[in-house]
Amino acid sequence: MNRPTLAVRRLGIDTWRENVAFLHRDCPVVRAAGFQALSKVTIAAGGQSIAAVLNVVDDAHLLEPLQLGLSEQAFARLGAADGDAVSIEHAAPPPSHAALRRKIAGERLGREDLHAVVADIAAERYTKVELAAFVVATQQYELDREEVLHLTEAMIAAGRRLDWNGSGGGRPIVDKHCIGGVPGNRTSMLVVPIVAEHGLLCPKTSSRAITSPAGTADTMEVLAEVELAPERLKQIVHAVNGCLAWGGTAALSPADDVLIAVERPLAIDSPGQMIASILSKKIAAGSTHLVLDIPVGPTAKVHSEAAAQRLKRVFEFVAERLGLTLEVVLTDGRQPVGRGIGPVLEARDVMQVLRHDPQAPQDLRAKAIRLAGRMIEFDPAVRGGDGERIATQILDSGRALARLEAIVDAQGRRAEPPPPGPLVFDVPAPADGVVAGIDNLRLARIAGLSGAPQMAGAGLDLFVKLGDAVRRGEPLYRIHACVAADLGFARREALHDSAYAITGGAR
Repeated sequence: MNRPTLAVRRLGIDTWRENVAFLHRDCPVVRAAGFQALSKVTIAAGGQSIAAVLNVVDDAHLLEPLQLGLSEQAFARLGAADGDAVSIEHAAPPPSHAALRRKIAGERLGREDLHAVVADIAAERYTKVELAAFVVATQQYELDREEVLHLTEAMIAAGRRLDWNGSGGGRPIVDKHCIGGVPGNRTSMLVVPIVAEHGLLCPKTSSRAITSPAGTADTMEVLAEVELAPERLKQIVHAVNGCLAWGGTAALSPADDVLIAVERPLAIDSPGQMIASILSKKIAAGSTHLVLDIPVGPTAKVHSEAAAQRLKRVFEFVAERLGLTLEVVLTDGRQPVGRGIGPVLEARDVMQVLRHDPQAPQDLRAKAIRLAGRMIEFDPAVRGGDGERIATQILDSGRALARLEAIVDAQGRRAEPPPPGPLVFDVPAPADGVVAGIDNLRLARIAGLSGAPQMAGAGLDLFVKLGDAVRRGEPLYRIHACVAADLGFARREALHDSAYAITGGAR
């Protein structure tokens, strides 16, 4: 039976990692085939086919009755040209639909089920509604450690895997990752050049921000290109021992990138999904050794030492089964690390540490040295306990700065990094006293309202930390924004609750 054909039209609508198709309500195909809004359809042209969600429009200026409109995502994936003939038909349910429904009902899924679910996610056969249901189900019915293992395996299998072909000379391929939840904390941009300068291969691939005002890829993008094709990524790492790149372009664990697009607006980062996301990306990037930073604090992702230990054990279980050498480091997550929150301000902190600027945040420097030291000790030629000393020497000598500059040049230096947002507001202390608590989540929200990370210059510049004395009216931090409306949103939120707890009298 012949499929009905229509002329494709690129509508220029960004649907953010979801294939969406549009038909006019008077389209004969709609009437004949019984298509309805939010139906799942299969669209084919030139031997290529995609699954999409259907929307129905009434305006003939947007779409004529014999046209089929496609969102930017769908148009790129189909590979057709404007005006080409395309066919449309009802899509069969994804093969893993039954497994998805069982997970929504709270059932445990086995290896085959999770591999099927992830394969369908990577092939973009799920709508955002179905993806959201899967994400929420894994949050509500926490994955056990076997499910986390199978989910990680499936995510690795669904994408490409970088093979360094012994380019490390038999030495470890190392990486470092933080589970997030603490604003600032841009240690990777210090750790990678230190470790690469020591001589270890460190192909650092990162996600963009999920629930935070900036990820490593967002901050590195202030200085250099981060969207690098796999072959170029390999060339860079061979040349300078490391990189700081976005993992999405390299198609490492692509199902994870699809899930992140749903997790971001829901502000969900369930433990099982988080473990699978992190370890699948690291293994797919060819890492053999990983240092994992788990910040612990009342407003971090992990609130207590006991919860951190439980999470640590699951990470270690999955890593061991997959042949990844893992060292977990529990760190202080009671407050932001560094002063800047947002891509430009965090990049400034990093460069101040590398350049030994007197204004450099010492907490960022100390934490980076600690983590880099642990990674350096993966080198079999280094004695246990010597890593921090070596890392300090590399940083203090200026060699780490030179190495980062080499990485920036190799990836493609930005001609002129953007400045901090020019629109500012200083958030005042509500009373005299001492800073007794800082709410990481609230600061991240205020920074997000200011425009970060979409506006690289937006964010917060912190003036005081835990234990600092303040007087009423003195600034706690400065909001930077690039758009007046964003400054207004962030200002109102900060004046409602600054995220700082002030107690006692000023010392």
